[in-house]
Amino acid sequence: MKNHPYRNLPDSSFWKRSLANVAIADVDPVVKDELHILKTDKIATAGSCFAQHISHYLSKSGYTYFVTENRHPIIPEHLAAKYNYGTFTARYGNLYTTKQLLQLYKRVYHTFTPKENFWKSLDGNYFIDPFRPQIQPNGFHTLQELELDRKQHFLNVRKAFENLDYFVYTLGLTEAWVSNEDGAVYPICPGVAGGTFDESKYSFKNFTVEEVTNDMLEFIDLLRSVNPKAKLIITVSPVPLIATYEKKHVLVSTTYSKSVLIVSCEQIAKSRKNVTYFPSFEIITGNYTKGKYFGADLRSVTEEGVNHVMKLFMKHYTDFDATEKVADVVTQTKDTYIQEMEKIVEVMCDEEILDNKNEGK
Repeated sequence: MKNHPYRNLPDSSFWKRSLANVAIADVDPVVKDELHILKTDKIATAGSCFAQHISHYLSKSGYTYFVTENRHPIIPEHLAAKYNYGTFTARYGNLYTTKQLLQLYKRVYHTFTPKENFWKSLDGNYFIDPFRPQIQPNGFHTLQELELDRKQHFLNVRKAFENLDYFVYTLGLTEAWVSNEDGAVYPICPGVAGGTFDESKYSFKNFTVEEVTNDMLEFIDLLRSVNPKAKLIITVSPVPLIATYEKKHVLVSTTYSKSVLIVSCEQIAKSRKNVTYFPSFEIITGNYTKGKYFGADLRSVTEEGVNHVMKLFMKHYTDFDATEKVADVVTQTKDTYIQEMEKIVEVMCDEEILDNKNEGK
């Protein structure tokens, strides 16, 4: 047989060698280890609900999960998760879209101030932060309390941006709701977790590849203007949309959304140095799994799937002892971890509330 360009390619380039003939738990789609995390590196996280798994594993494995917004002394330790302390690096809630992330940076550094300062809770008794609508039960008792908390929050986000070594960001959605007045993007549709929906004030937006890419590249450049050493690991959440506002089936909208995010990540990683893409989405959703990494609802990622993702993350980006399986970290606290993680996801996944009607809640 004559030589041709495919003859000397590694096994990872061939479906049969790297997937069909490999045990599910041994599939490894990461082929480049461009970045290396030290235990002393400050690792900040943000993004969709799935990002919460990364912070848990990092902290349990002895790495420096960077938290700048710590529990307020008046809040008991056992309620910290309900108030979203430690769920992410700072108490910003879900940053599903790159536009949200970019606008957070601009709000923190006072180059963008949304005109809509607050929402009222659905019962009218509390004040809700439109950009963090579920960071604490009920909301704030007064507008002053909300504004003081936001001011402190911004200081903690600045501290994170300016001191982190790694920023791990999980892109989650392309669908969002936007203010017609100034373009502010919300994590949830107004009227669902606070505020009142008004079609003259808000518009539905489904971001394109170009928009997602440009927003993320702008954020990276801004981040490095205050922290030149910042490195980024970007990934896409494998969790399907819980609901779509497009006049399409939710399966079609999910496929579109995730496709946009994956293509954008490829372009982002190629456009900036020290930015790499980690294939969480592919590990969980690849057909080699035969569906075993999703729960009965076809949406929740199983413990086994999360373990596979994090085993590869730790293998390729850290010095985590290869003889100590990441599974052992989970096994040590299996029951409590699963219970805690279910509670955190329920609180922190803003989009979960979109289907409350269908769930009878």
